[in-house]
Amino acid sequence: MTTDEELPGLGARLREHRQSSRLTLEAAAARAGVSPAYLSRLETGRRQPSLPVLLSLARQYGATVAELLGEQPASADPVIRGGPIEPGRTGGWGYRRAGAPGMAMQALRVHVPPGPEGAVVRVHPGEEWLHVTSGRLRLTLGEQSHLLEPGDSAQFDSLTPHRLAAESPAGVQMLFVHTLLQSPVGDLCLPAGHRGVH
Repeated sequence: MTTDEELPGLGARLREHRQSSRLTLEAAAARAGVSPAYLSRLETGRRQPSLPVLLSLARQYGATVAELLGEQPASADPVIRGGPIEPGRTGGWGYRRAGAPGMAMQALRVHVPPGPEGAVVRVHPGEEWLHVTSGRLRLTLGEQSHLLEPGDSAQFDSLTPHRLAAESPAGVQMLFVHTLLQSPVGDLCLPAGHRGVH
């Protein structure tokens, strides 16, 4: 099974949002803290992004995570029905919307695969809240490292350098809420000469 089968159209949506934001592959990758080659693999469906990368891309593209994942617009029904989270086979991160898209707060149910998330520490505007429902999560905030058990929560300013990693053999299940901050491309710190579409 390919990543496109697990998250249909994710790569194409990532490419479309990047191009509509007038960002080169290199510029978008630099902002997300990943290599252009890695972002290219995401856009072609050969890799599945971790939650921090997905959040970073959504923010710089002025989109919601739900939009990138291809979720349908919210209906008049405020109830979001449950269901299984299907972890991806490439990277192992799994997502399921737990709130209505387009709202100021975006809610997700997330599966974090076992093992370290990577050496990249994320920093971006906004606020984040998470609640561990199963497994043990290592949350690094600045110089401090916290081990969260089931039932534990954390809330922090996303400008604090942060990283997530699952320390349980089966990974971590958690509820995750972040604020949606949209900035016009013109407000981003990108030289005008680098805004062409790659």
